[in-house]
Amino acid sequence: MKIAILSQGPRLYSTRRLREAAEERGHKVRVLDPLKFSLDVEKKNPHVYYKEKKVENFDAVIPRVGASVTFFGTAVVRQYEQMGVFCLNTSSAITTSRDKLRAFQILSRHNIGIPKTAFVRQRSSVMPAIERVGGAPVIIKLLEGTQGIGVILADTNKVAEAIVETLQSTKQNVLIQNFVEESRGRDVRAFVVGGRVVAAMRRSAQGAEFRSNVHRGGQAAAVQLEPEYERTAVMAAQILGLRVAGVDMLESNDGPQVMEVNSSPGLEGIEAATGVNIAAEVIKHVEEQVLFPDLDIRQRLTLDRGYGVAEIPIGPESALVGKTIKESGLRDQDVLVLSIIRDSQTIPNPKTTREILSGDRLLCYGKLLAMKTLFPSQDWAKRNTRKVKAKTK
Repeated sequence: MKIAILSQGPRLYSTRRLREAAEERGHKVRVLDPLKFSLDVEKKNPHVYYKEKKVENFDAVIPRVGASVTFFGTAVVRQYEQMGVFCLNTSSAITTSRDKLRAFQILSRHNIGIPKTAFVRQRSSVMPAIERVGGAPVIIKLLEGTQGIGVILADTNKVAEAIVETLQSTKQNVLIQNFVEESRGRDVRAFVVGGRVVAAMRRSAQGAEFRSNVHRGGQAAAVQLEPEYERTAVMAAQILGLRVAGVDMLESNDGPQVMEVNSSPGLEGIEAATGVNIAAEVIKHVEEQVLFPDLDIRQRLTLDRGYGVAEIPIGPESALVGKTIKESGLRDQDVLVLSIIRDSQTIPNPKTTREILSGDRLLCYGKLLAMKTLFPSQDWAKRNTRKVKAKTK
């Protein structure tokens, strides 16, 4: 394969390790500075130039786009996406994860622990927001900070209010978060590659420092994650659309709380702490994806009018609970179960003898009218189904 690594630092540890791992597996690699690209956008004819020479014959692109060049870096990734080149992390996923507020908003819809978070603009809203997240001490965090920069611990409500107002006066956007006291100076980073955790470490701050980042002097040690932490890390990466991610979690009394999901996680600290060849795991995943690319079944399987793909939640009241797929009668209704999502496990192409349990989510392809009746709000679905049938008569 021909692989492009988008990075401003060819000598940086992570970039160098990815290049070495790819070359060891027989691939040709170029490290390209994303700021030295030119992009031509034309009807059905996008082009990419690097130092004014076309660079388009890649099989895969590995983005290592720094936070300071997110806008242009993701534009380069997006251009390769339009040209049909596999990109390890998509431009959309990188942009979403870099916006801390947006990432928290998306994660908040799911069964994933996150710190209580507030975002305000008006001065009069600052103190009520501080009190809503639990009061001092609170964490004040810049939306675009990295490696612990722009993260402040305020010990009193008044100090927190003054810090927020000062930052806002300089046109900075900030988040106000609950401080998880029991995880003070300590967090866990899980390195997710292709839907599984390949390595994890616990980072501990030194001295009076509350930030555990290795770049701020924190110490790291390998850790075996409990199933709940592993599930949370994988889900967080998948929800934000990242194939490769560093998921940072606080160890709270209520279980894991996601602090950040990093789209370009560093390799140095975690490879040293765990001894895992993470760079090789990343390259193996690139190989798998180029050979067997992900298909968007929601687009590929909706060609027939009246058919589509739906993810159907199975609640305790569902008539399907306790039945096998065969007993459910779904096939008779022209509905095919493609996979069952059960907790953090995905059961692809399940056998007809597989039992359906409460809490499952069924990824199905079939008649839209039939699938609508399977959703929890069945009365609403049936009413709308009758309306659609009446209109088509």
